[in-house]
Amino acid sequence: MQFAFNIPNFGPYHDPRLVADLAHEAEESGWDGFFIWDHIQWPFPEANGDPQSHADPWITLALVADRTSRIKIGPMVTPLPRRHPWKVARETVTLDHLSNGRLIFGVGIGGGSANFDAAEFGNFDLPTDPKVRAAMLDEELDIISGLWRGEQFSYHGNHYHVSDTRFMPASLQQPRIPIWVAGTWPLKNPARRAARWDGYAPLAPNFGEFTPQAVREMVEFFKQERSSDAPFDIYLGGSTLADDPIKAASYVAALAEAGATWWSEGLLPWESSADDVRQRIHQGPPR
Repeated sequence: MQFAFNIPNFGPYHDPRLVADLAHEAEESGWDGFFIWDHIQWPFPEANGDPQSHADPWITLALVADRTSRIKIGPMVTPLPRRHPWKVARETVTLDHLSNGRLIFGVGIGGGSANFDAAEFGNFDLPTDPKVRAAMLDEELDIISGLWRGEQFSYHGNHYHVSDTRFMPASLQQPRIPIWVAGTWPLKNPARRAARWDGYAPLAPNFGEFTPQAVREMVEFFKQERSSDAPFDIYLGGSTLADDPIKAASYVAALAEAGATWWSEGLLPWESSADDVRQRIHQGPPR
């Protein structure tokens, strides 16, 4: 089991220097990863009705890469259907080299509610239909992973086309930068998409907690769906009780025994401050 910390890219965390400081402190405190949300417009305003301030996650991650040397980093997760895949291919390879091969690329279709679909897609004339975005995501992953190879590449899909293109340099990590796909468990289509790549970042229904039994069901599902015996990660997240470290460690250990490979700690931004986050980071992972 490896342990990550994750934070939003809005509110107090719109300052890349603060986020880079927290990432450095997380590395010093024994965490194995540091991941950042990717929202362009959080659909719920602050208490005074004003919109939240946001930062671009890729620029923030560049500063995080420069301030750390060991921990894994990445977006968790990027809604790919609101980004051009060739631009993302450039950003990810650049960040992979800048971090000396520490990038993990978390992706999803984005949205999930009418508020999110409007704020991050519909308001910018992007598709709000999740089936359309799912098809776009599949094509984008094919394009991005193809451009990462540094070879001549062409692609002709229903949503995207690339002709006679070669991107250099290739990704530093080989055979590719790890791709983790998000989805709500037990919905099977997102899980099947994840099975084609390198990891699964599930959400529980209604943002609940996963039980060890649910993790065992995931593991069995991926044994049946995957055609490769390459390593495959299951990335779970939540908030453990910092004031009861024995209970927290016991819960996470049970998830690990069931087959989860990552635990990601995060405090909900509407329930905690940046000082709360810093304190939880310094307390270290629930080992």
